[in-house]
Amino acid sequence: MSEPVTSPILLVEDTTSLAILYSGQLRADGIPVDTVTCGEEALERLEQQSYPLVLLDLQLPDIDGFDVLRAIRNRGEATRVIVVTADASIDRAVKAMRMGANDYLVKPIRPARLLVTVRNALELFNLQQQLASIQSQSTRHQFQGFVGASKPMQVIYQAIENVADSKATIFITGESGTGKEVCAEAIHRCGSRHDKPFVAINCGAIPGELMESEIFGHLKGAFTGAASNRDGAATLASGGTLFLDEICEMDAPLQTKLLRFLQTGAIQRVGSNKVEKVDVRVVCATNRDPEKEVAEGRFREDLYYRLNVIPIHLPALRERGEDVLLVAQSLLERFSDEEGKSFKGFSPDAAEALVSYNWPGNVRELQNVIRRALVMHDAEQVEIDMLPPGLRDEKPTVVEPIKNTGESETEVDNNLGQHSEEDSQSGDSWVPLNLSLAEIERTIIEKTISRCDGSIPTAARALGVSPSTLYRKRSSWK
Repeated sequence: MSEPVTSPILLVEDTTSLAILYSGQLRADGIPVDTVTCGEEALERLEQQSYPLVLLDLQLPDIDGFDVLRAIRNRGEATRVIVVTADASIDRAVKAMRMGANDYLVKPIRPARLLVTVRNALELFNLQQQLASIQSQSTRHQFQGFVGASKPMQVIYQAIENVADSKATIFITGESGTGKEVCAEAIHRCGSRHDKPFVAINCGAIPGELMESEIFGHLKGAFTGAASNRDGAATLASGGTLFLDEICEMDAPLQTKLLRFLQTGAIQRVGSNKVEKVDVRVVCATNRDPEKEVAEGRFREDLYYRLNVIPIHLPALRERGEDVLLVAQSLLERFSDEEGKSFKGFSPDAAEALVSYNWPGNVRELQNVIRRALVMHDAEQVEIDMLPPGLRDEKPTVVEPIKNTGESETEVDNNLGQHSEEDSQSGDSWVPLNLSLAEIERTIIEKTISRCDGSIPTAARALGVSPSTLYRKRSSWK
């Protein structure tokens, strides 16, 4: 017997003996069945719940089976339909298929034929549901505190889900304002430790002489000001997650003690000789280049490799295409509610300015821009003059399009090999000869980005495409 199916199918059959026969054969194969004897009753059932499959007799006593089929398809659901008829006419079968039926059976139906057809239909329904689920996840616009639908962010969402239950140390890198702590909290919430503590320590905000106590704790009298015993972050986070932000700011002596802690899973409070075991998953982050810090001797190489078991690099806002508008809209709605304002969106000019700007401060800078606009103004939408001067006055570099000068094809071919004085000095031509169309496109895009000082939004405007198009192409080249 096949594996049982949990969701029932709907059998619409007006002949009682056949309804009992078909439903009995299906139930014996582990397929639950709801049975109705007329079209109106079928429509009522479909209003009450969704079915993965409807086995539909076309010859019904009250309404035409085609009307029921039409009603099912008008609902826009993924329900599969197998029509059943005593009429072997090919015309009726063709009509049913054109109206959206997925298969048909002609009475009398052999049990084996019935079971195979129903099983196949249910398998296809399940595959469609799985595909829809994957597609919906691949275009998530929000995820655990993040906002963004771009491909780089979809990769981050998937990475967070993949590592959430791992005990391995996770090293998050990215520029300031890209959401490293948001990422650490998302990892914590998605994993099996979500109901345990999440404790964050900013290694750059606490004086070096106090950092050891902050992480490992201390005993009373261990140093001046230690008036009582104190648990450190590692103890407080036991069973959960310890997040060490700006890890590259940590002093060298403490780096040694942190390495020992990561290797043994044991802590020693300041002023104590006792070693205590703790169970924490360590996530750390930095806005610096950790490999450069190691190369220049500011960060221990063995500690770096111990921490960098699972690396996650957060993209800068300028690398996320039109995510900036999604993030800006989300911030606008949240801040508007907090400030009691009536903002609903952005004017076209303001939206264009947001997309074109380079955002060196990333999401944190965008937060400040949106908050400032809401505090200083009140309207239905953010206008461009509500944005900071440095943002609204930024002008894109304009690359003049090639004009039709009436040259012959030979002259054009010759001119393609020529280049400007600027390019001559660099030994580079604008469009080299003997390249494929794809190579020429890549050359033009990369040159345009270079001439726009690396600004992809500016280059996109010069080329007449959206920034997301350039981000997508550059990603495919990598």
